[in-house]
Amino acid sequence: MMSINWNERVQERKETVITDTQALLRQKSVLDPSSARQGEPFGKDIADTYNWLLNKARNEGFRTKDIEGYAGHIEYGEGDDIIGILCHIDVVPEGDGWSSDPYGAEIKDGKIIARGAIDDKGPTMAAYHALKLVKDLELPLSKRVRIIIGTDEESEWRCVDRYFKEEKMPLMGFAPDADFPVIYSEKGICDLFYTRNLKGDEKEGEHTLVHFKSGHRLNMVPENAVAVIETQYEDDLVKQFESFLHEEKLAGETKVLSENQIELTVKGRSVHGMEPDKGINGGLEMARFLQTCSFQASATDFAARLGEKFARDSRGKKLGIAHHDEQVGDLTMNIGILEYKDGKEAMIGINLRYPKGASFDEVKAVLDREMAPFEGVIKTHETPHMIEESSELVKVLSKVYEEQTGKKTELIAIGGGTYARSLDEGVAFGPLFPHRDDLAHQADEAIYIEDLLKATSIYAQAIYELAK
Repeated sequence: MMSINWNERVQERKETVITDTQALLRQKSVLDPSSARQGEPFGKDIADTYNWLLNKARNEGFRTKDIEGYAGHIEYGEGDDIIGILCHIDVVPEGDGWSSDPYGAEIKDGKIIARGAIDDKGPTMAAYHALKLVKDLELPLSKRVRIIIGTDEESEWRCVDRYFKEEKMPLMGFAPDADFPVIYSEKGICDLFYTRNLKGDEKEGEHTLVHFKSGHRLNMVPENAVAVIETQYEDDLVKQFESFLHEEKLAGETKVLSENQIELTVKGRSVHGMEPDKGINGGLEMARFLQTCSFQASATDFAARLGEKFARDSRGKKLGIAHHDEQVGDLTMNIGILEYKDGKEAMIGINLRYPKGASFDEVKAVLDREMAPFEGVIKTHETPHMIEESSELVKVLSKVYEEQTGKKTELIAIGGGTYARSLDEGVAFGPLFPHRDDLAHQADEAIYIEDLLKATSIYAQAIYELAK
């Protein structure tokens, strides 16, 4: 039996792994529909990053394939069966609060700091160099290994939807886009938008809410919320707002835009939408303030609806839809995007995550009833995903993790959604180690260099064990 010290082999190429990871992280790859075109369906920045990676792989001796800019793969090995490693190079917007350039990939305190460092560019490069190590060692494989590169994971998954319409489903595989050891079960995830037409709304109340905006993505807790208000009681309203911030221990600011028009800002804290309670939803906190003020009827309803039904309750207890599962935890709701435009439209965007056992149809019916007269539309919906704990895939990955870390594999169920659910037989496998904080979707997102290298070593052995 061939014996390989995977850690030593990775250490031999340490500087290359770090340099390549920094190069990938320095490329901004946020969804930009305004620059989308044929072959670049999610915008120029994502396309440039995606093409850079495919070109790099091609130049280093891999077979590659592109599906019109939606997704592609990097392939090595021979055989009918395929082992899939599902990665993505798109990232969420950088947001505020960074201590360094979010695309600078600066190394500090043993970490590479950048948007995408842990979700999912860092792990993508770990998987790439893992496969490259297997290729460079010329290890015999009986299956093809494909690193499948997605470009729309942080939005609607249109990339893998398109990819698997044209390409063969892998026999099994993993997504390096969550936690170690092995994640075998994930919640169902649904993105919904509730909207209401506001034309013909009568003006009444002491103030007029002109515009309210918070959030960029449904799977991110909104950091900041901005409200533009017309009022003849500017000084009183500012004092009321500042008192609210002080009492609630929130950060914020006020700005005079013009005569009788002011701008209020609440500053929250953004985190991944799978666990909203770890952050501070700036939009919902602003709604809590606005519901104490006197506005036109539709604005009053908008603020009260948010404040009474959603604020400081990510579990749906106020709505009566709370559900707990011993394996994957609670049903959660992240109110990720909020907007109100006087005389035009009000909109509330919800990222719903629910465990098996919770009835999606019943939850949706409650939301529709409680949100009326807002009209609801489902943007995306993925049902819960789980594979058998006794599967060959789980056994192999568990064995590799235990051999490389010396720690027992404890299977995990999560509220996040990974590309693993795109596979018939797939799990999430790293890169976050159990003792590390998860900084995905947050300011100063980072990956420890030692973790990047260790993940590369684990992935290399996993690839070989699955495909040999």
